[in-house]
Parts: sequence; C-alpha cells; structure tokens
Amino acid sequence: MAYYNKLIETASKSDMFLIQSLNLSRTVRRVYENVPMYRQRMIDAGLTPDDIKTVDDLHKLPFTCKKDLRDNYPYGLFAVPREQLVRIHASSGTTGKQTVVGYTKNDIEMWSECVARALTAAGAEKNDFVHVSYGYGLFTGGLGLHYGAEKIGAAVIPASSGNTARQIQILQDFKSSILCCTPSYALYIADTIKANNIDKESLSLKAGLFGAEPWSEEMRREIEARLGIKAYDIYGLSEIAGPGVAFDCECQCGMHVNEDNFIIEIIDPETGEVLPDGVQGEVVFTCITKEALPLIRYRTYDISSITHEKCECGRTLVRMQKPCGRSDDMLIIRGVNVFPSQIESVLLSMGSVDPHYMIYVDRVNNLDVMEIQVEMSEEMLSDKVRSIEEFGNQLKAKMESTLGISGKITFVEPMTIPRSEGKAKRVVDRRNIK
Repeated sequence: MAYYNKLIETASKSDMFLIQSLNLSRTVRRVYENVPMYRQRMIDAGLTPDDIKTVDDLHKLPFTCKKDLRDNYPYGLFAVPREQLVRIHASSGTTGKQTVVGYTKNDIEMWSECVARALTAAGAEKNDFVHVSYGYGLFTGGLGLHYGAEKIGAAVIPASSGNTARQIQILQDFKSSILCCTPSYALYIADTIKANNIDKESLSLKAGLFGAEPWSEEMRREIEARLGIKAYDIYGLSEIAGPGVAFDCECQCGMHVNEDNFIIEIIDPETGEVLPDGVQGEVVFTCITKEALPLIRYRTYDISSITHEKCECGRTLVRMQKPCGRSDDMLIIRGVNVFPSQIESVLLSMGSVDPHYMIYVDRVNNLDVMEIQVEMSEEMLSDKVRSIEEFGNQLKAKMESTLGISGKITFVEPMTIPRSEGKAKRVVDRRNIK
C-alpha cells in the first residue's frame, strides 16, 4: 500500500480532530483580523475568534458562496498582503464575473502535496511519465497536476488540451504512463484511437486521474475498457485550491478528503442544517491551512455524502462519494429533480450506445419537455430498424423508471454530438427560466 504522507493519511480520528481544531481556530482569527467581510459577518452573528475553539464550533460560522467572491472581486477576500502572493488563478467566468483565487508559496506547497497524495494513491511513482492534458493557464487543472507530479519526482509531460492527434502520438512515443484530463476528453482520446485503428496496446498507460466535471461509474468502466487503464477520480474546485481536495484510492469506494487542510460538511441546501454521515446533501468546505484565500464554510453546490469509516486501503481520511450533480445546475422538470449524471448512468447501463449525448429541455404550451439525443454506435447501425426501435422503447422505459418523468429519445448519427477537450456541455435549457 503506497502513501505519500502516511502519518496524515492514516491518522487517528482524535489526532485529526486536534490538527483540524488548531488550524481552524488560527484561520478564523486570521480572517477576522484581515478580511473585512468575515469580520463584519462574525460581528453580525455575535461571534469573536475566541468562540471558535474546535471543529465542533464550526457550525456557528456563516456560510460563504460564490457571490461573495464576485462581490469582493478581485482581491477583497484575500487574507495576506499582495506582496506575499506568488500565483493567481481564476474561473472561466461563464456564469458571471470571474472568481479570482490567490496563492502564497506555502499555499502552492500544500496544494502540490494534496495532488501528490492523489497521484500516489493512483499508483504513480518517480519513474512515471505523467501526461497532463488539463488546460494550463488561469484554470487550475493543468498546473495543479503538474506541480503534484513534480512533488513525487515524476516526469511531467505538459501536453495541455487540444490537438488530439498529436496528444496520441505523444502518448505512444513518450511512453506516458499516467493520463490526467477530464473524463469526457479521455473518451474523446479513446474514440480517436479507435477511429484511426490504433492498437491501445501501443500505449504505455496504466492509470488516469480524471476530474473537473461530473462523471458516472458507468463512464469510469467505459474509460477503463477503452484505454486499458484504471481510472481514478480527483476532485477539487479553484476556490478551495484546485484538483486534489479529494481523491480516489485503489478501492474506489469514495474519495479521500485531505482533511488536514480542508474540513468537509454536508448540509441541507434549503435549511443549512449539517447532515450526518451517509445522508446526501450539499458539500461545504472550510480551508484551514490556506494563507491567501482561506474560505470559511464555502458552499460548493455539489451534491454528495460522506463517511468517516476507515477505508480498506488503510486511509482514515473522511471519504466523500462521487458528486451526483450540483444543486445549482440541477434540472427541475415538471417538478422533478433531474441530474445529468442520472441520465448518463442509464444510457451507459444499456450497453449498446456510446457515451455521447445531449439533453435538451424546453417549454411547450407551458409544459416542460425533455429530449435526449443519443449517438448511435456501430453495433446499432448494423441492426435492423425494428431492433433500433425496440431498443429505443427499452431505453425510454428505463429512463422514465429512473428519473420519474418521461422524455423523448432521439438517436443521431455517429460523431454528430459535439466533442469536448475540456468540460463537456451536456445540457441545453431553452426554457428561459429566470
């Protein structure tokens, strides 16, 4: 069993409680003294730093949300002077003003170790070639995996995203052994390999770390089968650090949270009540070692659950389940909550369609309607029309049973669903809901 930092990754619950409590109390005092927004919110709540002594006091503190970062754009939530910053990242800003995040030298070291733990859990070693196909730049994915790989002493191939034919040539010629990219891009690479009659055995890949977008267990199995690797999940968000906040081990029964740096809570998204282990709700993180941007009780809008049970891999770090969706991009169709990951899971469980699809939601005569366009596989194209129709009926019935609502299933020709080299766009909502 390989660990990057065994002392922390297998720490007892009592030791972790002490580590978290000490770091939490220090962080709360720092933000109170250095971040006007947090100081005012604590004053409004009748709190002082002396009221937050242990993790058990965390629930007393107010939440932070993405709007707070935008309202304090660009540096209003930073807790250190600008001369201590060594790196700035930012979100894409596709849903509004960019969220800007900053790092001190110590923040980069902490983040790099978190990613190093994830890579080590996936079997990466010093003699590996880590092929990073996440985008470099303001997006945290590329540099996050880059620094984590260097931390364990592996050789980094900073391929970035795009130019898939060249990526595959590099995978072959440079003997890349670990692939890091979004799961949808991993499938795109696999599709391109198949389309060009390239033998996957010509690759040296043994594992991949895939994140930055929701993906199902069925998609994991597709990636593993098509690329001949073991696929690991890596979770993060730029506001908290970037990739490496949580990670898969070889048991793949929940992602281990690097809880010496990030305290995770699961809350009811409506009431804010903290929920117990095993109950699904919204993920909330508190940064307890970050210097530049130590967010307190940050609402991620990701939907998941956690368990504090010890994993078979030996790690005692709290585990979060793969997020099933987000509370803010969850579709509400005719009063039913629908996550794209549910639709993906049904599609891939059928076994006869490729994992390329689009979901269209519209409103016709004041009624919500949903159409799911699914790419036909070569296997389907070789079937008779009646067989395709029968399969469509089966798929529609299973979709309705799983989602609780009906939707139109439309099969489209191969390669007509747009491919993504970054985060996949799966939903087009035309209802103009305000």
